[in-house]
Amino acid sequence: MKRSAINRAYRDALACFAAHHWALPGKPKWDITDFGLGDFEHFGLTLVNLATEPEYCEKLMYAGSGQTTPCHCHAKKKEDIICRSGSLMLTLWPSKPLAGAAMPPDFAANIDGERARVRTGEPLVLGAGSRITLVPGVWHQFSPKGGACIIGEVSTANDDIGDNFFLDEQVGRFPGIEEDEPAAVHLVGG
Repeated sequence: MKRSAINRAYRDALACFAAHHWALPGKPKWDITDFGLGDFEHFGLTLVNLATEPEYCEKLMYAGSGQTTPCHCHAKKKEDIICRSGSLMLTLWPSKPLAGAAMPPDFAANIDGERARVRTGEPLVLGAGSRITLVPGVWHQFSPKGGACIIGEVSTANDDIGDNFFLDEQVGRFPGIEEDEPAAVHLVGG
């Protein structure tokens, strides 16, 4: 990923957070990724790690229009994904969505703290303020529906290296960086 694209993503996220009155801590920990796919406009996410404690973590994320976080799951992490502004579209599977694999038509998940049935492999849209709780083993991908979206995450301890399992084996959590201009921000992964 080019440093110029990282810098642009950083500025876009800062502008969106400011426009929606999200104040960041004094020294936020930034994480900007194209998931190693080299196509940030379509597969990208800008994250700010707000809390990284042994028992829990909190993130604030920015996804621009057209950006998808690829299908993945966590073996250990339980997380609430919260739409903070805009609309967030998620697609969920109760197990690894392999071609030809038998899947139930729906499964249980908590949405806004209430038990609900989620359709397997079909888009679910969360409006601003809504949240879904994802337990370990639930495969998921997400993207803004329409324009840019601010997303929150509150979860058990985070392990980006050992607890992110992507459906596409080409995906890498932290991209290599091509230095084509000075860094506007230091990233946690590079």
